[in-house]
Amino acid sequence: MLASFFFLDAKRLIGRRFSDASVQRDVKLWPFKVIEGPGDKPMIVVTRRGEEKQFTAEEISSMVLAKMLEIAKAYLCSPVTNAAITVPAYFNNSQRQATKNAGVTAGLNVMRVINEPTAAAIAYGLDKKAGWYSKRNVMVFDLGGGTLDVSLLTIGDGVFEVKATDGDTHLGGEDFVNRIVDYCVEQFKEMHNSDISGNPRALRRLRNACEKAKRRLSFLSTTDIEIDCLDQSNDFYLNITRAKFESLNKDLFSKCMEPVQNCLRDAKMDIRSVHDVVLVGGSSRIPKMQQLLMNVFEGKELCKGINPDEAVAYGAAVQAAVLIGNGNGKLQDFTLLDVTPLSLGVGTAHGDTKHIMTVVIPRNTRIPVKKHKVLTTAFDNQTVIGFPIFEGESTTTLKNNYLGIFSLDDIPPAPKGVHRFNVCFNIDANGILSVSAEDISTGQKKEITIKSDRRTLGIEKMR
Repeated sequence: MLASFFFLDAKRLIGRRFSDASVQRDVKLWPFKVIEGPGDKPMIVVTRRGEEKQFTAEEISSMVLAKMLEIAKAYLCSPVTNAAITVPAYFNNSQRQATKNAGVTAGLNVMRVINEPTAAAIAYGLDKKAGWYSKRNVMVFDLGGGTLDVSLLTIGDGVFEVKATDGDTHLGGEDFVNRIVDYCVEQFKEMHNSDISGNPRALRRLRNACEKAKRRLSFLSTTDIEIDCLDQSNDFYLNITRAKFESLNKDLFSKCMEPVQNCLRDAKMDIRSVHDVVLVGGSSRIPKMQQLLMNVFEGKELCKGINPDEAVAYGAAVQAAVLIGNGNGKLQDFTLLDVTPLSLGVGTAHGDTKHIMTVVIPRNTRIPVKKHKVLTTAFDNQTVIGFPIFEGESTTTLKNNYLGIFSLDDIPPAPKGVHRFNVCFNIDANGILSVSAEDISTGQKKEITIKSDRRTLGIEKMR
C-alpha cells in the first residue's frame, strides 16, 4: 500500500480540533499528512495520481462503516439498515456525535451508541452467565489500539448497571508502538547517519514491523525487527527484548493503572468487592499490563475467557438484537444502565471571580438523564446572558472542554439577581447532550443540541 493511501487512528481524530495538543503530538508521528481544515477540523490528505484530496475523520469512519455494511449484506443476503455503534467510554460529547454522524453518512440507522467496556461486559455476562442469578461486581479493563477504558459494573438478575467509568482517549497500543518506532529511528540514525523521521514510506514500513514486534513480545521474551532497504540501500536489523519494550513504555504502563484506581474510588468500592476483572482489547494481552493489574487486585486471577478482540462487537450485537426485539428469552430480560463519563455544566461568574464551572450533571450520572439548574444575572441592568457549556472535572472552565455557547437577548433591565433562568441539561441514551435555558419571568427560551462541530451548533429559538 502506498504511503499516500495509508492512514490509521481515525478514532483519535474524530470529534477533535486540529489545534488540540494531542492531535499536534500525533501529527509528528503519523506516516501520513494531516492539515488544518475549515473550523479547525483536522483533514487527512490523500494523494492519488497527482491529485490531492482531503477527508475528515468522520468521512474516513463512514467509509469503514459503509464497507462493513456491504460485507454484512453480502453475508446475510438481506438488507441491513439498523446498527448499534460502540465508542470509548471516555469519549466526550463531540466525539460521540461525530461517530454517530459517520454511521448516518454510511447509510445506517444508528439505534444506539454504546460504551465499549459496557458492550464487553454484556458479552462477558452472557457468555459466563455472570451474576445472572446472583450479583457480581465486574471491572472491565479495555485497552485497545488508541484508547483505554475502565468500567466497573454490577451484574445481577439480567441487569447490567455501570457504577463508574474512567479512561484516557489518547492512550493505547499505538502509543506503545510509537515508543518502539522512536527508538528504532534513533538506532537507525546511529547505524547509518540517516534520519528517516521525515520519510513517510520508511516510517510506514518501520511502524508495521514495530507493531508486529509488539505483538510477538506478548508471548516471546525477544524478537527481531528486520527491514530490507529501509532507506535507500540501507537495511535495518534490531533485536529487541521484552524487558526493553517494558522499559520504553514504563511510564505509559503505569499511567494505565490510574483509571483503575479512579474507577474504584468513584464507585466507592474496595478491591476485595470486585469479583471479576475482565480483559478486553488487543493490548490487554501485554504481560506487563496483566502483571500490574494483578498487583492492584492483590494477585486476583484475571478473566481471559472471552476473545479480547471480539467481545465489544459481540456485546454490541446483543444490544442491537434487544433494541429491535429479536432477543431470545434470556435477552428479553436484559437491561442496561449506563453513565455519563464527564461532568457537564455552565460557565458562570461570581463577583470578580470568573470562569467558574457550575456543574449541572456530575460525572458517572446514570443516563438518560435530565437535570435543571437555576441561574441569575451577574450584574445590574444586564440585557443579554450567555450560557457557555463545558465538560470536564476542573472547577475552572479554563481547564475543561468547551462545547459551545448560546444566549438569551432582550432581557428587561433589572438589578442583578432579579432575573432567574431555568437551565436544563438533557443527555439521551446515546450520551449526546442538548441544553435549554428559559427566562422564568418572560418565558423566552432557547435550546441547542451539541453537534460534533462545535463551531456550527444547532440553535433553535422557541417561544
